[in-house]
Amino acid sequence: MMRIAVNTRFLLSDYLEGYGHFLQEIFSRLVKAHPEHEFIFIFDRPFDQKFIFGKNVTPIVAGPPARHPLLWKYWYDFKLPAVLKKYKADVFFSPDGFCSLRTAVPQCLVIHDLAFLHFPSGISGSQLRFYKRNTPDYIAKAKTLITVSEFSKKDILENYPAASGKIRVIHNGIRPLFHPRSYEEKEAVKQQYTGGKEFFLCTGSLHPRKNGMNLLKAFSLFKKRQQSSMKLVLAGRLAWKYESFTESLKSYKYRDDVILTGYLPEEELAALTAAAYAQVYPSFFEGFGLPVAEAMQSGVAVITSAQSAMQEIAGEAALYADPADIQAIADQLKRIYKDETLRSELIRKGLAQAEKFDWDTAAALCWKAIEETIG
Repeated sequence: MMRIAVNTRFLLSDYLEGYGHFLQEIFSRLVKAHPEHEFIFIFDRPFDQKFIFGKNVTPIVAGPPARHPLLWKYWYDFKLPAVLKKYKADVFFSPDGFCSLRTAVPQCLVIHDLAFLHFPSGISGSQLRFYKRNTPDYIAKAKTLITVSEFSKKDILENYPAASGKIRVIHNGIRPLFHPRSYEEKEAVKQQYTGGKEFFLCTGSLHPRKNGMNLLKAFSLFKKRQQSSMKLVLAGRLAWKYESFTESLKSYKYRDDVILTGYLPEEELAALTAAAYAQVYPSFFEGFGLPVAEAMQSGVAVITSAQSAMQEIAGEAALYADPADIQAIADQLKRIYKDETLRSELIRKGLAQAEKFDWDTAAALCWKAIEETIG
């Protein structure tokens, strides 16, 4: 029997985002697929029982909650080694790019992207210093590394040559609850959110890297040109440095056409995604871009950024724009609005492209990485 310790700090019932979704999808499968092994789930705060995926899971709460860099350091280098030792862990799996520098237990580390290097304004100064100081040591310490796209692998190798020989690409999957809906279902969602009007959707937390300001400006250009009743729905929590965005929105000419939903439970988000006229995801930087993949699987056309991982994920199934070019984003909004044949073609290609990403495959590949880490 193997004892697989997992950093489950991100399994949070009130908001399950990137790392949390990754953990839930991978380990709900691995726990069921490997009942002969023990999984030690290490939380940093009280947990929801729904995240205990089987009888072979031993949940541990090792506080205090690690919410800022000083506590990160304490949690990973002091609390964690004690837990790994006490429960005789054979391996430690961490989904957030952090590992422990003070344990001999072999570690498998997931680095989704290097956004902190390329978009440093996206996080606080203390967090940025922590990432820059510790990431080289984490990469050197980990026995195996996982990342979520060829784009991110290349980026990691260029910036941290110590990753060479121990990094593999495992694409994210797409949850099955993201799927096409009937006309009636879509109409009901539109009534709920936009009074029955068509809408562009942008999914993700509101912070500078997601490029909400340029999207607002591009939507404004679109509205001036088209005189359309189209709405813009922004689905995600207010995350970091969002104040200038919400201030701009107060005096925004088309304020009545912009809907902020806040954080949505995944079932609601999936229904909202399938009802969108198009997903518009003009992020400056992503290691994968999950909302793009989720939209494709939901039968929704996509406009996204012509950089970072999105072209790898969407291929020929999306329209692209430079995220810094407001006019280019507006032009693509106009194109997809006016050309129904193009939109139908993107939907068809997107459904085919989405088939490349499934969580069963990702989980099986993660298991191989864990076995390799144990050696």
